[in-house]
Amino acid sequence: MANNEAKTNAQFEQIIDECRQLFEKKLHDYGASWRILRPESLTDQLFIKAKRIRSLEIKKESLVGDGIRPEFIALINYGIVGLIQLEHGFCDTVDITNDEAMKLYDQHAKEALELMKRKNHDYDEAWRSMRVSSYTDFILTKIERIKEIEDLQGNTLVSEGIDANYMDIINYAVFGAIKLKE
Repeated sequence: MANNEAKTNAQFEQIIDECRQLFEKKLHDYGASWRILRPESLTDQLFIKAKRIRSLEIKKESLVGDGIRPEFIALINYGIVGLIQLEHGFCDTVDITNDEAMKLYDQHAKEALELMKRKNHDYDEAWRSMRVSSYTDFILTKIERIKEIEDLQGNTLVSEGIDANYMDIINYAVFGAIKLKE
């Protein structure tokens, strides 16, 4: 493994760990309240976060204090929630314990992390030469694709599914979180 790839893998792991810590704290405060989110609502939540990033990138000013990086972290966590919801569906009341939620989080975070590592190997660190604004635009594109797939009720002809788009959103958001930390 090349030295750059090892450094990147460690950065991926650090960001996922940072996201996990925040997720666990929010789980303590709110429980798994996200279990009631229907797919379209989760997509809209992702959309709101990505649009705010784009708005801040263009306006260069935040009037509510939080910057861009926390929104990338939120996109990662909501992407993982999306993967959980795809697998388990939504419900009318919280139906899992915090421990169960963390196990599901860890399972899907691990899958996303392993995919990021494989893609980074194949794409040879190309993301490092990209602009953060491109990650934002790609995330917004993925969200639009998810909306279309939802509108088609999953009946696509050649496209990847919603899960692949969630994975890509997580991936691009990790890139953004890393770049904004460096």
